Amino acid sequence: MVSLNPVRVLKHEAEEEKGEIARLSSFIGAIAIGDLVKSTLGPKGMDKILVSYGRYAGSVEVTNDGATILKSIGVDNPAAKILVDMSKVQDDEVGDGTTSVTVLASELLREAERMIDQKIHPQTIIGGWRKAVEVARSALLQASRDNSSNLEIFREDLMNIARTTLSSKILSQHKEHFSKLAVDAVLRLKGSGDLAAIHLIKKTGGTLEDSFLDEGFLLDKKPGVHQPKLVENAKILIANTPMDTDKIKVFGSHIKVDSMAKIAELEVAEKEKMKDKVNKILKHNCNVFINRQLIYNYPEQLFADAGIMAIEHADFEGIERLALVTGGEIVSTFDNPEMVKLGTCNVIEQIMIGEDVLLRFGGVALGEACTIVIRGATQQIIDEADRSLHDALCVLAATVKESRIVYGGGCSEMLMAVAVSNAAAKTPGKEAVAMEAYARALQQLPTIIADNAGYDSAQLISELRAAHAINKTTMGLNMDKGTIGDMKELGITESFVVKRQVLLSATEAAEMILRVDNIIKAAPRKRVEDRGYC
Repeated sequence: MVSLNPVRVLKHEAEEEKGEIARLSSFIGAIAIGDLVKSTLGPKGMDKILVSYGRYAGSVEVTNDGATILKSIGVDNPAAKILVDMSKVQDDEVGDGTTSVTVLASELLREAERMIDQKIHPQTIIGGWRKAVEVARSALLQASRDNSSNLEIFREDLMNIARTTLSSKILSQHKEHFSKLAVDAVLRLKGSGDLAAIHLIKKTGGTLEDSFLDEGFLLDKKPGVHQPKLVENAKILIANTPMDTDKIKVFGSHIKVDSMAKIAELEVAEKEKMKDKVNKILKHNCNVFINRQLIYNYPEQLFADAGIMAIEHADFEGIERLALVTGGEIVSTFDNPEMVKLGTCNVIEQIMIGEDVLLRFGGVALGEACTIVIRGATQQIIDEADRSLHDALCVLAATVKESRIVYGGGCSEMLMAVAVSNAAAKTPGKEAVAMEAYARALQQLPTIIADNAGYDSAQLISELRAAHAINKTTMGLNMDKGTIGDMKELGITESFVVKRQVLLSATEAAEMILRVDNIIKAAPRKRVEDRGYC
């Protein structure tokens, strides 16, 4: 009798999930990720507390930023990892919409799961989705507005976008104040969109309302002892070089001496080396020296004797940004002063913020550079304010580059959903079912926003759908009153770039997960304890 045991191709530790089981595993992982973050969506969304373990044990983050939540949690499901990576890309690309894109992708997969149960093939679903996304994109483009030709109206558009972005963040209570800070900072960039010129400094103390914009560059450092505290017409040499004299650089070297006098000679030789290095730096005719690394006591004393302000241990991001805004370059060797480009600014002075002393670089070469100082009661509040303001700055910078705007409050999603439903009614075959499912997934975004505020979502969404059906295409959810309202009158606008990115990224990610019919987990490599080398 012949044995009918299945042939095993993979190693014993390797795992394989096929067909329906693999697809179900993907759906469950992706839907779970969507359910995790969807309670943070909208102006009345809730926050999450993230508690760290391991190296940063005990540190606490309080946030409702989708990308921050997702990159902080460890996920094992491959489909869930795809959504986590997608939210990171959304954050890097446009800065906001990280929760929306995750929720939309998970809702698309929830709809796909139902269609798979109805025995509709994944390729048919994907075909319907591709038609739906083109219809939705076209409807979004037609509904968008571009007021960049009128600076006053465009500035008000930017203010509205900043208010809408911040309304779902911790800064919602102070959104007027922070919207003005963000818009002023971005408009200073004069269309370049280089956010590296905007420096954010976090200082505990005061309240969020005490945050302010300084039209200069602030560095959270102090000059050395007995060095000038005020420098006008500064010529700045920015360096990344070791300035220590108290240790021999050759690793593992030993020196034997037969008297204390020989040790003194060694120290003198080391000091002479450092003095030569400082003299090379002085030949650059700079009056400010800023170093990425530490400046020890002896070179600090030499700089003080020469009347030069020396700043040590400028953090790497700070020094990179400082080189950008002062127009200098970071150097590590000092043999060719004529080839080194020095940074310049009108004045370097000390200012007080709360209990701390900072250095202010005024009149820098890059005139659009500025610093936003964020104040707040606790470190967690300031960190979340920093994330919120960064989102707003990214969205505004993207809007300055591509100036189209669309209306928020669920208006754009409902507008796209109605357009897709109308197109589905004219489409024959099973692809129409997939298009209807796509429209339902889009409608889930305003539904979740209403649910998170404790409103009757079924009533509000039916009213909103009816309004859009009779061509009232600017209607959305008024979250202050729990009714539908005209988003144009309420000034609830969002960036077209962000909405388009949410639509396309979510569809691509959901399509990729839907295509999967096999999950193979490779066998782990074994450690070989004794190889028996001969």
